[in-house]
Amino acid sequence: MTTVQDSSAQVVRGLATTAPPPTRRRKGPASRRNDTWVAWLLVAPALLGFGVFFAYPMLRGVYLSFTEFHILSPPVWTGLANIQELVNDGRFWHSLGVTAYFVVLSVVLGVGVSLITAVVLHRLGVNTTVRGLMILPFLISGVVTALVWTWMLDPQLGIVNQLITWVTGEPIMFFGSDGWAVPSLAALNVWKSMGYNAVLLFAGLQTIPASIYEAGRIDGASEWQMFRSLTLPLLRPILVMVVILNVIGSTQVFDIVQVSTKGGPADASLVLQMYIYDKAFGQFDFGYAATMSLALFLMLVTVTFTQMRMARAGESDTN
Repeated sequence: MTTVQDSSAQVVRGLATTAPPPTRRRKGPASRRNDTWVAWLLVAPALLGFGVFFAYPMLRGVYLSFTEFHILSPPVWTGLANIQELVNDGRFWHSLGVTAYFVVLSVVLGVGVSLITAVVLHRLGVNTTVRGLMILPFLISGVVTALVWTWMLDPQLGIVNQLITWVTGEPIMFFGSDGWAVPSLAALNVWKSMGYNAVLLFAGLQTIPASIYEAGRIDGASEWQMFRSLTLPLLRPILVMVVILNVIGSTQVFDIVQVSTKGGPADASLVLQMYIYDKAFGQFDFGYAATMSLALFLMLVTVTFTQMRMARAGESDTN
């Protein structure tokens, strides 16, 4: 009897030692629900900020664009009256034309200068200190930039006009003449954004393999041929992104115009943002100002998606 019990105990101990280790329990639906609540709790501040500072103002602006709203009276629904006024508003179309002229100058000159600068920096292999110094103008506020350049381009006391007067005998009214106002503002905008755009393009150039250029040199391609046939096609995604950012930023220009020209002389530099500001805070016609803002938003969305579609922004010739 004792022998049978001893043998049974040995069998039990053997089974205990050879038993597989316990497996971890999988999380059930209740555990997943807890994780979901934690995720929503972490995302809640961002959703709250999005709703308060973006979604609600946008929806409120869309509603006000169909109303007649002055600051001291409640909004009155007018339907499409503001849109009809917009279509027949000659000053709106004039400001839209000035904005388009400013955008074309800023984008063409800005992207061109930035691309050349990025290529030179890439070939020279400059360090991060030089690239950091280049981006400094972008970090300066538009108001400070406009003030400094307004003083420098002053026809009587500005250092730039002092040199021009010494060479040509007479100063140039950069911000005071119809022909020079918009190009001067575009040049100021290019100076401010050129460093940032050049750094973005420089980062894109670093992603191009050096072996591609070596193969081009072996085939006897010149620097210009490699830039046109290799650099530009391979840089297309970054280049399109820079163009889109410049179009959006130039279309929304306000601070440098407000400080330097205030839309003058004789509405020569009246960009659309200045006209919207004048309607809203000068004439207190917030309903019509909201209509113009909505029209500007729709135009920006259309231009952005058109550029991305035509330029195949998500692809390059390496794909």
